[in-house]
Amino acid sequence: MKVGLVSYRSENKNIDFNLSQIERACKAAEGKAELLCLGEAFLQGFDSLCWDYEIDKDMAVAIDSEQIGMLRKWSLQYDVAIAVGFIEKEEDKLYSSYVFVDRGAIVHNYRRISKGWKEFTKTDEHYCEGTSTEEFTLRGKAFQVALCGDMWDFPERFKTDKPLLWPVYCNYDVAEWEDGILGEYAEQANIAARDTLLINPIDNDPVSHGGSFRFIDGKMVERISFDSEEILYTEV
Repeated sequence: MKVGLVSYRSENKNIDFNLSQIERACKAAEGKAELLCLGEAFLQGFDSLCWDYEIDKDMAVAIDSEQIGMLRKWSLQYDVAIAVGFIEKEEDKLYSSYVFVDRGAIVHNYRRISKGWKEFTKTDEHYCEGTSTEEFTLRGKAFQVALCGDMWDFPERFKTDKPLLWPVYCNYDVAEWEDGILGEYAEQANIAARDTLLINPIDNDPVSHGGSFRFIDGKMVERISFDSEEILYTEV
């Protein structure tokens, strides 16, 4: 399967702009990829919440929302599966989730199991984590998925012989990435999977330099540049 790892810019609290970025990626990848993967919480921006539930509940979206419906529409229009992180609302609960849509349908919806997505000293029972880490199949290809801190807090729960999709939001500076952080992420990925695809969005508030990478056997084998809106195409 041909996969596109999208390192595009997202803006906090600007769902309309972020949706336009997703469609832009769909257009760019048409005929080049069967699956497009974007970063953690890309739909709303990673720092879109203020930890006041009465405000945050209006920033979150449900799995049957108009916004997710747009992804379903584009997956048909551009014949590409779309995977994107979003702040999900289900009844009175909020999650950091990662949804896969293909051919107009929801294929899989994963909820982050680690609590680092939120300011947990400020949040209440409305801000929740998921519990399930099962593999799933898309277009006949099996995958595992983990969100950002999941792979640092619970790497053993994601052990797989399938490709691991690892969407993150990381705002290290470029020197930190190049001087050792990339190697640490490659080694951590290898605890769970031989083959890992990491996707990081670009953001300006705070600054995230983006970048997408493929790790095999704990070594980086493919990448795109930091600070560049690009799609890394790779075959799994």
